[in-house]
Amino acid sequence: MKIALLHYSSPPIVGGVESVLAHHARLLTDDGHEVSILTGRGDKYDNRIPVRVLPRLDSRHAEVMEVKSALDKGILTPAFDTLREKIKLELAVELNGCDILIAHNVASLNKNLALTAALYELNGAPNFPRIILWHHDLAWASPRFSDELHDGHPWDLLRSNWKNVSQVVVSELRRQELAKLMDIPKDSIRVIPNGVDLNSFYKFEERTTQLVEQLNLKNADPLFLLPARLTPRKNIELALRILAELRRQYPNAVLLVTGPEGPHNPNNITYKENLFKLRDALNLQGAAHFLAETTNEFLPDAVIADFYRLADALLFPSLEEGFGIPIIEAAFSHIPVFCADIPVLRELGGGDINYFSPDESPDHVAKKITKRLEAETTSRWSRRAKHAYTWEQIHSLHIAPLIQEVFK
Repeated sequence: MKIALLHYSSPPIVGGVESVLAHHARLLTDDGHEVSILTGRGDKYDNRIPVRVLPRLDSRHAEVMEVKSALDKGILTPAFDTLREKIKLELAVELNGCDILIAHNVASLNKNLALTAALYELNGAPNFPRIILWHHDLAWASPRFSDELHDGHPWDLLRSNWKNVSQVVVSELRRQELAKLMDIPKDSIRVIPNGVDLNSFYKFEERTTQLVEQLNLKNADPLFLLPARLTPRKNIELALRILAELRRQYPNAVLLVTGPEGPHNPNNITYKENLFKLRDALNLQGAAHFLAETTNEFLPDAVIADFYRLADALLFPSLEEGFGIPIIEAAFSHIPVFCADIPVLRELGGGDINYFSPDESPDHVAKKITKRLEAETTSRWSRRAKHAYTWEQIHSLHIAPLIQEVFK
């Protein structure tokens, strides 16, 4: 369907709402919609998304600022009506044939009340799109704007429940504020939070991004990393059995084993095949991933480092090591370590990491891991944030269902 996003300004203008608008436009486009941006100030930044600049939508346009100067003093001038009509005409032309309009902060702030009034009067007109009012900030709920707001029209448009629109806020606090302002039930207002783009935040390598998508690692909760070659001394079968036990508590737990088979012993081929058979016997298909099964290419250190940043914990059950680079890398990545209690790893980690005997039963190890993960608030918050506040999750859980509901 055709969806337009509206705000006073848009990328490459830097701002919080501008950034959110850009992510929304990308996600909706990726979802197959025909998306455009209507803005007062901005430029094209994605070849897939047209940007239509209508200068009078800008909060800093000369006519808008002149009208606002009077409005801030409580004076409604003929210039307001003139500006409103100009904007109405422009919006009617630009949005003809559009299915949904998502207006960010336009019905929340007094930055361009002529635009607010124009949109209010066009709402419900023939051939005008259904409107979603997306509220990031609420002028009437903030002391910062108290001197600029006055009873009556058009200021009351910012605290009125418009007919036939969907109300969206970015937090529970905003929902409570908006419900009180408009005297409407809280459950009539959707809360859709803002998010983080993991790929950009972590600066993932292109190959990392491909593997994360291919293996659906973003939905792992938690994700355990085991960076080791497939050789018997790495004791990877214990990691599989631990994972099977952990999935009783964490149904979406995932293990990622990054290494290929060991290069020097032909018996490693048999060991790899046995690991795959054990995975299947434990019903861990889709939960225990071996990159050796996914790709034959060499993965550079930068890709492995990406997996450390994405992982929630290091699981390292090795029977024998000469040193133990992975637990050092885990330290640099600020993730908890669960490793075999062997001399060199004890020498390196001291009392700062979590040990288990290589001979310990998988269910006992799983209980230790669970206890630590539940007690460690940073790890717990990290896992929760990754599965609630990434843009992809927000789109899947909130934005896409909203679009379908509005278009019914």
